[in-house]
Amino acid sequence: MAGAVAAAALGARGSEPAPLPGDAEIDKIVSAVSIERIQRSIFVLASFRTRHTLSDPLPSGDGIGGAGAWVRAELERTAAATGGRLRVELDTFEQPAQPPLIPQPVEITNLVATLPGSTARTYVLCAHYDSRTKDIRDAQNPAPGADDNASGVAAVLELARSLSPYDFGATMVFLITAGGEQGGVGAAHWAEQAKLRGLDLAGVIDLDVVGRSRSADGRIDRRDVDLFAQGAPSSGERGADVSALIAAGGENDTPARSLARAIRDAAAHYVPAINVRIVYRADRSRGDGDHAPFLHRGFPAVRFAETVEDPGPRDDVVDLLDFEYVTAVARVNAAALAVLARAPAPPCQVRVAPAASGSGAVLRWMPAGPTGPAGYRVVWRETTAPFWEHSVDLMASSHGPAQASVPGVALEETIFGVEAIDGAGHASPAVFALPAP
Repeated sequence: MAGAVAAAALGARGSEPAPLPGDAEIDKIVSAVSIERIQRSIFVLASFRTRHTLSDPLPSGDGIGGAGAWVRAELERTAAATGGRLRVELDTFEQPAQPPLIPQPVEITNLVATLPGSTARTYVLCAHYDSRTKDIRDAQNPAPGADDNASGVAAVLELARSLSPYDFGATMVFLITAGGEQGGVGAAHWAEQAKLRGLDLAGVIDLDVVGRSRSADGRIDRRDVDLFAQGAPSSGERGADVSALIAAGGENDTPARSLARAIRDAAAHYVPAINVRIVYRADRSRGDGDHAPFLHRGFPAVRFAETVEDPGPRDDVVDLLDFEYVTAVARVNAAALAVLARAPAPPCQVRVAPAASGSGAVLRWMPAGPTGPAGYRVVWRETTAPFWEHSVDLMASSHGPAQASVPGVALEETIFGVEAIDGAGHASPAVFALPAP
């Protein structure tokens, strides 16, 4: 196997990273994302007087309880339309007081819809459905929250509809949380439960404020969407694997950034009209995304947000939204989730060492499970390059240890990674190659 890869890499240093193959079903999934349904969902959510976490909890009311009941009904309608493939559950818990954001205990309900895959490996798409006025403690005055965050919730609801008729290897969870404006307490509760249950969360994608394309100064940008991806976490949140990665110069290849690159690649193939701009930060300066609780617990998590967000007064009404833009962002996520969920699990124990000849590198790794993928993609780039520059594909000849040789490269000036690919060419996020002992 190593000889075959070396022959493919000789002279040309590998090809440009391989394009994603065409997947007719993913094209259908992306095309099925409906601007009309997204627009309707945003209008309905914004019609509640307020969705503040401490507002009216009654399902028949015009506060958080009524909004949650409507979201649940939408998810259950989708589940019924697909013969129960989608499982809808409530995640309700008593949140203790945390002044000043939560002055008294309050019951919080997250809405959870699970689309089981053929494996336990899980991807989560989340958005918070609560809203707020400029005064974060105000649970009474109108807070339509059209952009923040009816836009994200509408996209999650639409992707649950678009994706649930199809089969995937990975499990998908569509998570719609409350308490997002109170420090992400709803997301934190679900993330903690996922950690305690030992869920295999391969990636979390948060959609939060994805509805506007016009900035405060009138600039319009329908071409770009920002994707925040954490590099090196704080020292107190680093596990042994992340510490080893950073020590080896892999601070730009954390699991979150590898996830972001995979999302960007899927979007470029299936939704070329919109550019995913990876932002090398964990979050916006205000740091209020629901992906943060997952990052704090060691899960790969990223956040989508509009590129030209207007940070001015919170007149967050539907008239300011660009529904075509929200739909484009939803299509990006439909493509990304479908590709990620159809790709095999990433390889394990990826290591790189100098070639015996002194020129080039030898990579070795293990498959993630006993069956193994159909093949692998070895990728590499210069240390200063943000994205993979070269790649070589190879068939998996067995389900045991694998290796590949890449001649003609300077090991110290190069970042290496390995992706797992299936028979159709869907690729997992790349795993950074640590120096071999």
